[in-house]
Amino acid sequence: MPGQTYSRLGSIGGAPSPPPAPPAVAAAASLQRGGGGSGRRTPGKGGSASAAAAAAGWTGVGCGCAARRAARAVLAALHRRQAVFLFAPLLYVAAMLLYMGSIPLDVVPRIIARPAPGSVYRSPQLYARLRADMDADNSTDAICNAVAIAGFLNATLVIPNFHFHSIWRDPSTFSDIYDEAHFVKCLQNDVRVVEKVPDFIMERFGHNLSNVFNFKIKAWSPIQYYKDAVLPKLIEERLIRISPFANRLSFDAPPVVQRLRCLANFEALKFSNPIATLSETLVSRMKEKSTASNGKYIAVHLRFEEDMVAFSCCVYDGGDEEKKEMNAAREIGWRGKFTKRGRVIRPGVIRMNGKCPLTPLEVGLMLRGMGFSNNTAIFLASGKIYRAEKNMVPLLEMFPLLQTKETLASAEELAPFKNFSSRMAAIDYSVCVHSDAFVTTQGGNFPHFLMGHRRYLYAGHSRTIKPDKRKLAILFDNPHGNH
Repeated sequence: MPGQTYSRLGSIGGAPSPPPAPPAVAAAASLQRGGGGSGRRTPGKGGSASAAAAAAGWTGVGCGCAARRAARAVLAALHRRQAVFLFAPLLYVAAMLLYMGSIPLDVVPRIIARPAPGSVYRSPQLYARLRADMDADNSTDAICNAVAIAGFLNATLVIPNFHFHSIWRDPSTFSDIYDEAHFVKCLQNDVRVVEKVPDFIMERFGHNLSNVFNFKIKAWSPIQYYKDAVLPKLIEERLIRISPFANRLSFDAPPVVQRLRCLANFEALKFSNPIATLSETLVSRMKEKSTASNGKYIAVHLRFEEDMVAFSCCVYDGGDEEKKEMNAAREIGWRGKFTKRGRVIRPGVIRMNGKCPLTPLEVGLMLRGMGFSNNTAIFLASGKIYRAEKNMVPLLEMFPLLQTKETLASAEELAPFKNFSSRMAAIDYSVCVHSDAFVTTQGGNFPHFLMGHRRYLYAGHSRTIKPDKRKLAILFDNPHGNH
């Protein structure tokens, strides 16, 4: 009715009055009711000029009439029910929640907070960083784990026995490599260590260690596993073996266990007197030969022994002779591991993935490319280099001041250690520890422990060169390209 106002809340005590129709819709309705079917109207009868124009927009023939009609209907409905706008935000939030719930979390972008440069050395992450560099599958890691577990379980530790590996064939005992008396004394307040199992216990096993229960433990087992599974068996048997022990304890052990690991690695494990004495002599001689650089020298760990080259499955010369030698070395050391049915070896892919050991020539090119001159004093830590008479020539030409333990020591001085790979490696290790910078070329047990040890000794500021061998492979294959 003309002059009547519309209330969204409705009339009190009666039915709500309907809202007035929009002008365009009202005009269209009045036009449809009058004038018959001709569609022609004269001004002043049934509507005004504006109404006629609106009607022409709705009744005219065109491709958009249905869309316009639907749009106007929607607008009219919303106008009648304007309260729906109050629920629009809630509907939007509900729709977004349903949408996000249908997306797997792995496709949602993550925002990673990065620490400030250098802050890792002043944070709780330091230990994890050092352990990642120190841990490797060798006797030192096994000893550290054994000390930590024995202390945690309040058990007595028997001096470890080393595995006689088919490749290294080193019969060295614990006391041949480490100072056993120092080891026991250093741990006396934390772990009880004995040289051998008491006879009254060995009687139960016929005095034969092979009869003792050997606990097979998965790699990186949590400390709780030792409490829940190993300790009950230890109480029952009174004596157990764990072999292998390297990498059998996870990184996330509690601080009390981590402290025992560090105590064993950095304090208790000290090289035996013969090894320490010769090592000190070689370090002194190396510094004397580095007078041009104020006694500073670089240590390079070169992994280019025959067994390392064979295990990598990389191709170097590519000749028939090399292929025969490598096949023979793989069969001796790994007995069919590389010739299993269905196994495919792709040397090119291995090289591009940075898994091939660097040759002496490649190490020389890398160091000269980094700016080291031919006057740089270098100590080379390595076993017997594969085809040394040929492969070492270019490295010696680029760095004539290069030294090894064989050139620094006399044959008589090295004689007690010559046929024992572990003792020779201990000498290399000791000379590398005191170098101004350390260069690792292939990873493995030796460099991982050495990098961690040097960081510990020099408060996290030791210099280490760890090349990106993926990029080096591309560079060596195309030395004149743009990189």
